[in-house]
Amino acid sequence: MRSPFVFALLAALIPTAAAQSINGLWDATVIVDGQAIPFRIELSGTGTHAKGSFFNGDERVASSKGKLEDGRLTLWFDYYGSKLDVSLNNGIFKGTYFRNAVYLPVQAKRFTPSVTEGEVPSIAGSWEIEAKTSSGEATAWPFLVRQSGAEVSAAVLRVDGDTGALSGSYRDGKFVLSHFSGARPSMFEVTPQKDGTLAVVQNGTKHMIAMRPTTARSQGLPEPADPSRYTSVKDPSEPFHFRFPDLNGHMVSETDARFRGKVVIVSVGGSWCPNCHDEAPFLTELYRKFRRDGLEIVMLSFEDADQLKDPARVRAFIKRYGIEYPVLLAGETTELNAKLPQAVNLHTYPATFFLGRDGRVRSVHAGFASVATGDLHRKLKEEVTGLVERLLSESSISTR
Repeated sequence: MRSPFVFALLAALIPTAAAQSINGLWDATVIVDGQAIPFRIELSGTGTHAKGSFFNGDERVASSKGKLEDGRLTLWFDYYGSKLDVSLNNGIFKGTYFRNAVYLPVQAKRFTPSVTEGEVPSIAGSWEIEAKTSSGEATAWPFLVRQSGAEVSAAVLRVDGDTGALSGSYRDGKFVLSHFSGARPSMFEVTPQKDGTLAVVQNGTKHMIAMRPTTARSQGLPEPADPSRYTSVKDPSEPFHFRFPDLNGHMVSETDARFRGKVVIVSVGGSWCPNCHDEAPFLTELYRKFRRDGLEIVMLSFEDADQLKDPARVRAFIKRYGIEYPVLLAGETTELNAKLPQAVNLHTYPATFFLGRDGRVRSVHAGFASVATGDLHRKLKEEVTGLVERLLSESSISTR
């Protein structure tokens, strides 16, 4: 029989252990270029069973492995080549998030529901943000907003891809929306204006205006770039060429037997690229659905020098999405145009080339609209699926 002292000791320890549980949602911030970007993370487990998940809208971006010992939590996200390393003190986690050779300060506290008082303006629907290209030309980015009361989710779609799901709420006269799913840290402060436009501040420094599409046209703002017409090839009559090593060093070329007479999707991307992570599940789905009908897919992965020497992150990327098609190490990101000289205006990740059975490029799509873009994502998947079906129905005569 245990003594009263033992029971008293156990009673004292039980609340302490419960207080140290990390299970549940946490409100966090990551500091990027001096800007505190809020995000939410879900934690659970202990010891080597510790787990964590970032959020991209409703999607959970889960850790590959984790460890919680003596209040120190370490989570690895192998497919990003990143690591969260934080320590718990007085109910607050503090530490760093490492990715792309950079350590970003992070802290988190227990989630508490926000309270909104007063009337909340409606900003739901489609908008366009006036922006500038790298050459200084005016362009427009679709800004897609869904709203339920004070809670808002949104996405900005550039030609190279989108921001991921921006989530937030209305307070102090503006909507504060942010995204951090282990990648793409960003914050948008959106303030409704009396003239019906929205004043948008990105990451505390970049000031922009959003307007409804009809207003944008009347103001002379050009329509958003068409990603299906953005990138092309110099000579559409020439078969598309590639020859790069796979992860085992074996050279793979468009002339290989597995591609001959097939419809081929060539995805130009990289394991570092968030929009490539968005595209990968869809390509995996297409490959499983149409492989028996004559579809092949190959990814030309442009990586940093360390990944070309030891492609650990690329292997984790392949594992995460169950990729069964070849992934080739095409070179460093700075070599993109030199390694693919047939392409015109190629500077988005991803860029997806669709080849007919004769090996010629029939269509090219810049970027990828993720689930966060709602109807645009569904429309893109429908269009690509229809294109693949049409190409598969064509003659298998090859001129390679």
